[in-house]
Amino acid sequence: MWLTDFSTLLGSAASSPPLEITTIILGTFILEDAATLLAAMQVASGAVALPLALGSLYAGIVLGDLGLYGLGRLSAKHPWAQRMVPKRRRDLGRDWVSQRVIPIVLVSRFVPGLRLPTYTTCGFLKAPFLTFAAAAIMATLAWTSLLFFISLKLGALMLHYLGPYRWVGLAVFVLLLIVVGRIIARWQSDKIGKDG
Repeated sequence: MWLTDFSTLLGSAASSPPLEITTIILGTFILEDAATLLAAMQVASGAVALPLALGSLYAGIVLGDLGLYGLGRLSAKHPWAQRMVPKRRRDLGRDWVSQRVIPIVLVSRFVPGLRLPTYTTCGFLKAPFLTFAAAAIMATLAWTSLLFFISLKLGALMLHYLGPYRWVGLAVFVLLLIVVGRIIARWQSDKIGKDG
């Protein structure tokens, strides 16, 4: 299970801040909410410094968001994508998205399952990059800080009450987070399907 591998790697990197930073950033590329929870657990146990963990999480998540935007920009240059979305529709979409970049990014950060399609679409439609980047940074600061500090409190409670079995509690919490995210995403998809 990658949770225990990640926590083991992060624990063994404890004497090397550059390795801790790299591990946390790479963890955000795999599953950012789980990386946030694990980093908070490591902070709660005293294995990682809070500023290092939080700064690495911010950096990794923002880099991932900018990467998704970049993938969308690259796909817009591909002839297949240009055939799939005619120029007139791209122009209409670009105008619509360009006027709403900040709310679009903020909403997609907080609704599970929306980030990948939304951020790549912003790139595909050439939404203003600086506005997108600023919105991604704001949304990351808000969401990651909230999740991190909730996880930090939860981690301290798990350390106190579960001791060596805290990783089981963490695994259950991550699983619960994933399941709830999937349920919300499915509910949103069904709601959009009924409205459309």
